[in-house]
Amino acid sequence: MAEKRRQFTREFKLEAVRLIASGERKVEELARDLGVRADLLRGWMKQAEGRAGLKKEDVFPGNGKLTTRDEELRALRRELEEVKQERDFLKKAATYFAKGSR
Repeated sequence: MAEKRRQFTREFKLEAVRLIASGERKVEELARDLGVRADLLRGWMKQAEGRAGLKKEDVFPGNGKLTTRDEELRALRRELEEVKQERDFLKKAATYFAKGSR
């Protein structure tokens, strides 16, 4: 039977990244102490660097969760689509009523 994948909390990942980034620990040393692969830690480092400046909860949002920015983008796109539909309806209504007044 296959071994279940381990899941790590956001706090665990952030602390590991902090230890490496501050120079307190080397990647290989920390990986050995934590019982994880060094390439996993490097991946966390890369992800944290790529999302620098974001809130802590957005650095490692979790499985299936969106960052705050992505959630906002999705909501704005949805709103834009609704506004476009309303605009198209109003254009058709204006055309219809313009024909009726002739």
